[in-house]
Amino acid sequence: MKSNPMNFRCLFLAVLALLFSPIATSAAGPLSNGTSRSPNVLFIAIDDLNDWVGCLDRHPQVKTPNIDALAQRGTLFTNAHCQAPICNPSRTSVMTGLRPSTTGVYALAPWFRTVDELKGLVTLPQHFSKVGYTTYTVGKIYHGRNWNSMGVKEFDVVGETEPGLSPKEKRVATPRGGRGMDWAVYPYKESDHKDWKTASWAVEQLDQKPEDPFFIAVGFSLPHVPLLATQKWFDLYPEDEVILPRMLLDDRNDTPRFSWYLHWKLPEPRQEFLLQEGEQIKIVQAYLASVSFVDSQVGRVLDALERNQLSDDTIIVLWSDHGYHLGEKQITGKNTLWDRSARVPLIFAGPGVKEGQKSNRPAELLDMYPTLSELCGLEIPEHIEGLSLVPQLQDAKAPRTRPAITTDNHDNHGLRTERWRYIRYADGSEELYDMVKDPNEFTNLAADSRYAAEKLALRKQLPKINRKPVAGSAKRILIYKDGVANWEGQDIDPNKAIPD
Repeated sequence: MKSNPMNFRCLFLAVLALLFSPIATSAAGPLSNGTSRSPNVLFIAIDDLNDWVGCLDRHPQVKTPNIDALAQRGTLFTNAHCQAPICNPSRTSVMTGLRPSTTGVYALAPWFRTVDELKGLVTLPQHFSKVGYTTYTVGKIYHGRNWNSMGVKEFDVVGETEPGLSPKEKRVATPRGGRGMDWAVYPYKESDHKDWKTASWAVEQLDQKPEDPFFIAVGFSLPHVPLLATQKWFDLYPEDEVILPRMLLDDRNDTPRFSWYLHWKLPEPRQEFLLQEGEQIKIVQAYLASVSFVDSQVGRVLDALERNQLSDDTIIVLWSDHGYHLGEKQITGKNTLWDRSARVPLIFAGPGVKEGQKSNRPAELLDMYPTLSELCGLEIPEHIEGLSLVPQLQDAKAPRTRPAITTDNHDNHGLRTERWRYIRYADGSEELYDMVKDPNEFTNLAADSRYAAEKLALRKQLPKINRKPVAGSAKRILIYKDGVANWEGQDIDPNKAIPD
C-alpha cells in the first residue's frame, strides 16, 4: 500500500510546525490531596526487561518483590508496549513524545540531536525543568552518554558513576558478538556492579532530601546483556528447576520471510545455537537472576524514597524500553514486532494514581510524557503524539480506543489491541494473532479470509506519518526500496538461506 508523497510531505511539515511552536506550560495545579504543592517524579527505566515480572504473571518462577509491591501501590498496565523494540529509537520516542515513524530515528544511530529538524525538541525532563523542577539523571536513560551535549542541557544534574567491574573473560562462545554477549555468574561483589552504583547515586540524592519539586531519572542496565548477577541471585533459580518459556521449533513456518529481515544478522544467538550448545536453560536462568538483582536495586531506591518521607509526594513510574526473546520465535534478543519484544512493564504510583489497579487497555511508552505532565499540573505540549493515561490511572476500565503501535525500522509496524496483534511489514506481508486464544502467537491468522474485516480495521490505524530513516541511520538499520531489502548497507538475496 503506497502512500501519496505529497500527502506525506504535508503531514510531516505540519508535525514539524508543531514541534517548534512555543510550548505552553503552567504552574502545577492542586493535587488530589488538596495541596497546591507540585509532586516530585521518580522515573525508573530498566533495560531489556520483558514481561517476566511477578505482577505480570508471564513466568511462573520470577521473583520481583519490589516491583510487585510498587504495582500494588498504584496502577499496573498489563497491555503496555514500546514504540520501538531497540534502545535508541525507543528511548528517543519516550523522551521526545514522538513516534519513530515521525522522527525517522529507527536504529542505534544517530543521536536525535544531530538531526537538524529534531535539534530543538523539548524533551520530557526539559519540559519539567522549564517550570522549576530540578532534573537529575543517572545510569541509562538515553541511549549512550548524551545527557548534555551539542549545547543542549538535557538534565540539570548528571550523576557520574564508575562503570563497575566487568569479567575479564567471556564464558559463552556465541557465533557473533563481543564480550557483551554473555551470561554467567558475576565474579565480583554486588557493590561492584554498575547497577548497584546507579542505585547508590540515586539513594544519595534522596538521602539529601532535595528541594522540591524534583524529577529524578534512574536507568538500570540489567537484564540487558551481559547477563551478570552474583551467585545468590542464581541460587533463586537452580539450573535443574528452571522452567523454559513455551516454544515451538518450527514457529516461523507461518510467518513471512520478511520477519527475519528485522534481525537478519545480529550478535544475539538463534534458538538453534542455544539448544545445540546446551545454553537454553542457562540463558533463561541468567536472565531470571538478572531480573531479580535489578529488582533489588529498584527496592533500594524505593526504600530511600520512603525513608526520607518523600513517597506521599512523589509520582513513581517504572518502565522498560522493550522486551526480550529467550528462544521464543527461534531467536534471542529484540528487534521483532511480537509481544515478547514489544510488551513491557509499565507502572504508575503516587499522587493522583488509584492503588491496586490493573488495566488491560492498550498503553504506550509514548504516553508517559503527557501522563506525567497532566499528573503534575503541566500543560501537555502540542507536539506530543501520546495520550494521557490519567483516565486509566483513576479507573482502570476507562475507555481507550486506539491501539498500541510498535515500529521496527521504516514501514514495519505492529498494532496491539486487547484482543489482536496485527503486524504489517514493508513489503506488505502480514501477521495476525488472537492474543486471547493464542497468547504465545503460535498461529498466524493473516491468511484466513474469516479475519479479513479485523485486518482491514487494524490496517486503518497504522501511522499516517511514515518518515524515511534520517541521515546517519546505522546499526541495525533495514531499508526496503524497489522490492529489495537492505540490511546495514548490504542487499539481502531473497533466495539466500537465513543466517544461523
